[in-house]
Amino acid sequence: MFTLVHLDTPPPESLKSQVLQMVVDYLGDISPVSLTPSNPLYQLYQYVVGYEVHLYLQAMDGALDSGAQLVLALDDLDPARVLGFALYLPAQDDPEACTLAYTAVQASHRRRGIARAMLQHMVTRRPHADLACVPGKVPTFEAMGFQVLAAHGPQVLMSTRNQRADGLVAVQDLAPIFQSKEVRQIHAYLVKQHGQTAMREAERQRDRQLDQLAERARALVRERLT
Repeated sequence: MFTLVHLDTPPPESLKSQVLQMVVDYLGDISPVSLTPSNPLYQLYQYVVGYEVHLYLQAMDGALDSGAQLVLALDDLDPARVLGFALYLPAQDDPEACTLAYTAVQASHRRRGIARAMLQHMVTRRPHADLACVPGKVPTFEAMGFQVLAAHGPQVLMSTRNQRADGLVAVQDLAPIFQSKEVRQIHAYLVKQHGQTAMREAERQRDRQLDQLAERARALVRERLT
């Protein structure tokens, strides 16, 4: 069993570290790029997405309506253990709206209602909830009450209502992360480890994957909306 905890201030370091570890462990599940560990770029995206989530958690402040909010599922037998998390962004100018940024559940505890419970908790607070996911995740979110709205690149836009919320959401700008010294160092290490040719092929593989996901997203939306 599990207990849900809602946070609007930065979580304790022990819980934060577990959330960030889940981002690293389940990158393929939560990233719109959907890279596999066999792609040399996987390590780079682990850092980028992990740092993005770190920035959201660091900036959480209950005094700001625009700050990120965090729902944690904690193990009843070991309340210090995080079984799942849902990180969402409340709209700044709409008290009912929010956008789900990232969610994940420990592989050992999936199919036990944890993800559904976390999202239901979020929707109870912010009933007009939007999200974007890769096409393969659409049935999962449909089962939780979200409906398909449109395709957006490699992702499918979904909402608890039949239209997107109009509220403004404060999202992290990823450009500075990709341009950071740390990312350049990781890339240089990967080039040294795998070689320039392999890294160029990894980038082409990523781009092909994104193109395929975009086509699948468009096809799925056409199927759902016709």
